Amino acid sequence: MTHWTDRRRTTDDRIGRANVRALVVVTILICGAAYIAYHPRATLQPVERLWTRHWPWRAPLPAIVVGKPWVIDGDTIDIAGVRVRLEGIDAPESEQTCSDAKGQPWPCGIKATQELRAYLGHGDVSCAPEGHDRYRRVLAVCSLAGSDVNAWMVRQGWALAYGFAGTYQAQQDEARAAKRGIWAGTFTAPQDWRHHHR
Repeated sequence: MTHWTDRRRTTDDRIGRANVRALVVVTILICGAAYIAYHPRATLQPVERLWTRHWPWRAPLPAIVVGKPWVIDGDTIDIAGVRVRLEGIDAPESEQTCSDAKGQPWPCGIKATQELRAYLGHGDVSCAPEGHDRYRRVLAVCSLAGSDVNAWMVRQGWALAYGFAGTYQAQQDEARAAKRGIWAGTFTAPQDWRHHHR
């Protein structure tokens, strides 16, 4: 009699544990369904948006960007809402100052912006996207009437060649030799200036 009772208790324990497991699984499924129902954006957000939010440089590139530019600073423009960073160059920051040949400070960042604005005038600019930077700006080489805008900024001494490729190193050497723009005096490289001021 005792043996049969022990077997029955063991069977009841197994059934009880199985019921508990089933109840846990059902509870998880119900909670998951409720979460999806009340938080649709958390689960139905397009993969592309998640991808571009965390890795903006991997976002799909636009086609050629063409239009009248709004100059933000010496190496950044806006064309119809598309923020474009001129690839391969680095201009002085808007708040940055340089020193002239006599050691007197002057607002080289503002001057670089003014020179780019004057050069572009009211014409249409065409920009060929090459990627994105960490601020989600489109990195591009832009041209005005067939002339490379990025190269012009470096050649005139209003920006430095920037990046490992050294695409505009020849233009920088020319500007330095002729003492154009910021090369007429002394200055801190924009990258170093940002490091100490931001």
